[in-house]
Amino acid sequence: MSNVSVKAIEPSSRKAMHDFIHVVDGIYRDCQQYVPDMESDIRGQFNPRKNPGLEFSVVQPFVAYRNGVPVGRIVGVINNKANARWQTRNVRFSMIEFIDDDDVSTALICAVEHWGRERGMETIHGPLGITDFDKEGMLVEDFHLMGSMNTIYNPDYYPRHMERLGFTKEVDWVQVHIEVPAETPARYVRVSQYVQEQMGLRVIKLTNRDITAGGYGQRLFQLLNEAYAPLFGFSELSPRQIDSFVDKYLRLIDKRLLPVVVNREGEVVGVAITMGILNQAMRKTHGRLLPFGWFHLLTAMKLHHEEGVEMLLVAVRPDHQGMGVNALFFTDLIPIYNRLGYKWAETGPQLEDNMRELTQWKVLHPQYIKRRRCYTKPLAQQ
Repeated sequence: MSNVSVKAIEPSSRKAMHDFIHVVDGIYRDCQQYVPDMESDIRGQFNPRKNPGLEFSVVQPFVAYRNGVPVGRIVGVINNKANARWQTRNVRFSMIEFIDDDDVSTALICAVEHWGRERGMETIHGPLGITDFDKEGMLVEDFHLMGSMNTIYNPDYYPRHMERLGFTKEVDWVQVHIEVPAETPARYVRVSQYVQEQMGLRVIKLTNRDITAGGYGQRLFQLLNEAYAPLFGFSELSPRQIDSFVDKYLRLIDKRLLPVVVNREGEVVGVAITMGILNQAMRKTHGRLLPFGWFHLLTAMKLHHEEGVEMLLVAVRPDHQGMGVNALFFTDLIPIYNRLGYKWAETGPQLEDNMRELTQWKVLHPQYIKRRRCYTKPLAQQ
């Protein structure tokens, strides 16, 4: 008989949230690839004042215990907006972590299944957050490669547990890794010149004032709403969500690494949001800003950056897709990356069947790495 118990916890409980956050300490103690989340970000996920996604989503964190010791965690998520958009009754699981023990993984998944069934859900899938801009997809390949602050890293035994529990593949994402070339490929230069001269497109760089007082923050994320609308599981970002992402990302990143493409009328038709990798700095913080975590992050951002760049988001307005806008991004960014000493870049997870997105990297001799999976199965009715 299993001695594992799972408790639904209240995010307002200091002790319960401590267990939820620190269950990962033992799982990743000796893992050199794991990049921790900031504790403040985890707590913020459950705070309606900090997470506008809770206006249309219901979440429930759980912690698994064995003999009073936390050995796993999971979050149940019902995104009512996404379910309405895609006409589904899905409960998502998110932030799943567990020791290599069948009883623990089973108990965690069963807790979310039961919670979802009670609320009329018919299918469980994940790992997925509230939005596409939360971490999603369980790593199923390349466990030897370094994780990042914006993607899920997990031990190699996780997929085996999911398959044992009856889950199957719903979709996969891959990341694209490129070595930054010393010179911008001639093809990008030619296409860039054409779209500037014939289509009147150009790259602009923003300041924090442009992003806020100039309204570009809202305009950029509204563009993302348009560009990502057809993608798996996407639900449109609300104005309050956009404000939250502007504060979280756009104010902090180096604006030299954020090319925005506008047309003759000044309308935003494309954006590439990129930033320097902070993996080693995040590892040094151990998920905490105090007492010295802030110093490691500030040093990495302002003084001694790492060699890689994360291409967090790349989006082109639907009526301009396939018309050379991406060449403007690369023609702008490659010289800047070289000047600042960045050696390589990685995209965020991209759907494996999004061929328009994936083929744009062909000129840069990409490697397709870090496959991640969204698992799914129907909820058995009881």
